[in-house]
Amino acid sequence: MKYITALLLPLMLSACVLTEQNNSAKLEESSALETEHDEISCGVAADPDITMCESSEDGVLTVIHPVEPLDLELVEDTVPAPIEIHDTWDRIRKNFSFHIPNEKRVNNQKAWYLRHPSYMKRVSKRAEPFLYYIAEELEKAGMPSELALLPIVESAFDPFAYSHGRAAGMWQFIPGTGKHYGMKQTWWYDGRRDVIASTEGAIKYLQRLHKLFDGDWLHALAAYNSGEGRVMRSIRNNKRKGRPTDFWSLDLPKETRAYVPKLLALADILANKEKLSFDWPTVSNQPVIEIVDVGSQIDLAVAAAKAGLTTKELHALNPGYNRWATDPDGPHRLVVPRQVASDFKAALAETDAEDRLNWVRHKVKSGESLGLIAKKYNTTIDVIQSINGMKNNVIYANDFLLVPIALKSMEEYSLSADQRLARKQAEKKGAYQLTHKVQKGDTFWDLSRSYKVKIRDLAKWNGMAPRDPLMPGKELVVWVNQVSEQQTDNSIMRKLTYTVRNGDSLSRIANRFNVKVSDISKWNGLAGKKYLQPGQKLKLYVDVTET
Repeated sequence: MKYITALLLPLMLSACVLTEQNNSAKLEESSALETEHDEISCGVAADPDITMCESSEDGVLTVIHPVEPLDLELVEDTVPAPIEIHDTWDRIRKNFSFHIPNEKRVNNQKAWYLRHPSYMKRVSKRAEPFLYYIAEELEKAGMPSELALLPIVESAFDPFAYSHGRAAGMWQFIPGTGKHYGMKQTWWYDGRRDVIASTEGAIKYLQRLHKLFDGDWLHALAAYNSGEGRVMRSIRNNKRKGRPTDFWSLDLPKETRAYVPKLLALADILANKEKLSFDWPTVSNQPVIEIVDVGSQIDLAVAAAKAGLTTKELHALNPGYNRWATDPDGPHRLVVPRQVASDFKAALAETDAEDRLNWVRHKVKSGESLGLIAKKYNTTIDVIQSINGMKNNVIYANDFLLVPIALKSMEEYSLSADQRLARKQAEKKGAYQLTHKVQKGDTFWDLSRSYKVKIRDLAKWNGMAPRDPLMPGKELVVWVNQVSEQQTDNSIMRKLTYTVRNGDSLSRIANRFNVKVSDISKWNGLAGKKYLQPGQKLKLYVDVTET
């Protein structure tokens, strides 16, 4: 029996992030230095001109997991077919085809990995449930086996990875590129984190890039990281100047200049692990997971019980599902350990569709809307409409609505988007925690100036990227080390636009909203101006618990 551990600990991965180019901007996952606190920081190469990461200020990729490690019992076939190669990593390396040049950039990356074998052990452990599947898919597509190492460079094999460049998942797709390559993204589901959907999309994308760059894999990989447009421009510029156009001669961002060498360095270490005395972990070269078509929406807790797993174990294998249930509109599939797949399918066959979810009969109260009801039961408006045969959002007091609800408390679904965000926002990052309720027109830039925090930090505290849109009504956590007297840990800050009236003064307005005159001046650039004009618009940030 083989126990494969899916490492699900809070882990901070320093990441070099590249600006989004066209629709294919990518995360530059830094080679990282492990610390005693499970944090990985930027490593510095021996050559001062080559850095493993630009700086710690370039951003941190937050990887959100349960607090405790989770052991998934995944066993091999009872009667396995004869195999010559017992380790999936060995299977991968025996099919290597890339030439590894004696380049300074490759050698620097290689030296870092060799100095930090524990990093590779951690990454390989996280890869265990999916590595065999990925190797199989690459072979079916006739792709170089070195590409199985790409998720190490991209996300350290973490399907929950999310960068401040808006890239998500093991293969790090931004929203637009993900949708283009078949990764559906809804309230219920994000295909970028679905290992099955994202692996399929990554293969298609890499095949396209390979063809676009006339069979040059290094150009294709550079484009996967920084965008095809940027690589093509660099090639054209070199041609125009009569310079070589190979990857090593191109003028590319520092992140991309390190990205390809990282992959080559990893391939070189794996290919020569015995010669280098590097203890590369092993992963059984047999399938340990199975994809099951469940046919319709199902509560993850219900599915887990039928599979003999905990909800956390099932969700770890199906990270694409954002909520407590699968997407009502599909995909209707679940990844389960291979040894439970047969019993799971049999249990599903005996379960009617209506028994895959729990239901409540909700009596509409005066003033309620479909949006409020959906939020109360952690579902969506369209689901309620579909179940109740509604053609619009009109409801009346005393009407009854049938609404699907989670089998267990939300805390049981610890890998859902809401629970991951709650844990992220609860991480103490300052002396005081403030809550800002987003108003129409709010931007990260405006809020960062108002609270005197960095844009990237503000986004990171809330599990977002700086370019993510802010939706009115969303509550953001803000960590500060100094607050005004009226601000408390449970304050709720809101942005208001105040229209100056006859007789108003800065002092009078400040007293009315319990803020400082100096703050109003700062928010509105009024330094040195003594008088206000009736009709003038002022931007205010007020604590609604104090006004």
